[in-house]
Amino acid sequence: MTNIELALWSFPVLLGLIFLRIPIALAMLIVGFAGTYLVTGTPNMTLSQLKTLTFGTFANYSLSIIPLFLLMGQFATLSGMSAALFRAAEAFLGHRKGGVAMAAIGACAGFGAICGSSLATAATMGQVALPELRRYGYPGSLATGALAAGGTLGILIPPSVILVIYAILTEQNIAKLFVAAMLPGLLAAAGYMIAIAIWVRVAPNSAAVGARMPWAARMRALATVWPVLTIFLIVVGGIYLGIFTPTEAAAVGAAGTGIAALLSGQVTLGRLHQAILATASSTAMIFLIVLGAGIYNGFLALTQLPQMSAEWVSGQGFSPWSVLTMVLLMYLVFGCIMDSLSMVLLTVPIIYPIMSVLDFGIAPDDFGLWFGILVLIVVEVGLITPPVGMNLFIINGMARDIPIGQTFRGALPFVVTDIIRVAFLAAFPPFTLWLVWLIY
Repeated sequence: MTNIELALWSFPVLLGLIFLRIPIALAMLIVGFAGTYLVTGTPNMTLSQLKTLTFGTFANYSLSIIPLFLLMGQFATLSGMSAALFRAAEAFLGHRKGGVAMAAIGACAGFGAICGSSLATAATMGQVALPELRRYGYPGSLATGALAAGGTLGILIPPSVILVIYAILTEQNIAKLFVAAMLPGLLAAAGYMIAIAIWVRVAPNSAAVGARMPWAARMRALATVWPVLTIFLIVVGGIYLGIFTPTEAAAVGAAGTGIAALLSGQVTLGRLHQAILATASSTAMIFLIVLGAGIYNGFLALTQLPQMSAEWVSGQGFSPWSVLTMVLLMYLVFGCIMDSLSMVLLTVPIIYPIMSVLDFGIAPDDFGLWFGILVLIVVEVGLITPPVGMNLFIINGMARDIPIGQTFRGALPFVVTDIIRVAFLAAFPPFTLWLVWLIY
């Protein structure tokens, strides 16, 4: 068996291990170690990787941004910011048809701006918004589907853990990626709200309308979200203006949300311990997946599969846009069976070299940003597509009386809006890159 054949066979083997419920980090480690041994015929390189690659991966300064953003999200949850965001959004939108569901989307967008994790955004906002949606008579499919979709904004609106990983894998500027994600993130929130507006007009009896609140009450509700706005402006504004590096901004954001949590009076030693423990647990899981992907991708590089794939694609005369379409469709399919972080770590080192040699009429630096946002969006869609849409299961777990099938159906209109958004951003790269060009 040639090295290329060995690399190609590693994909079904890896997927088979994942289907057998072996954690994906361990599955990538097993396949990567075994593949390296079969290519070299000796365990020496594998044993060397255990020392050098492990240290090289975990000593990467850029990765320190991940636990800081995760801690920021934990502190934000402790301080009750999620509830304040939802109340403020409901004050402005609750009197409209489908307004409470739209308020949940808006609150998810706001919480995502200080969280960076889709799963945390879905879980936190689900606890706050789901009781209100049910109180207003929203059907289970719409309530759970909207919250699952809104949760995906946690990884699209900066700061985003997935964008950090992509930037490290492709050697992109993290700050520029955060800038590029802003307009697509706002477009996502608007698209989800439009989907809700269409839903409640097609099914006019699907939700009650809340009372219109006077402007004084709206301003009071808006005033309660000042910690969120302040932290977002300091963190993201500091990155955009070049005051902080992304890692420094993450540290400032974690400190700011920690102070806000203390001032809220809701922090106890027990809850603080739980927040730190949850941050450490999530960080360890992400770092182990990063290490597993590094071992596996090292094996693929040893077989020359990424380089030969890029040469093969460029030599076939395929249109760059047809290749992009196939890649995005592949991500949509993978999203049905894999989690977002694993998908990015597994595929980007192979796909990016192929895509970067194609001519899309975009400068190389701009291409890396634009393609990263497209990847992030299709990965985001995977969070709300069955059978492994993690956000769907998180929200459904909070509403156990709602069949999972209803939650799946409720997510479909939002998946459609995501696909339309991907097509729009792929067809018009300047929409993604405009803010980057303006600021940099």
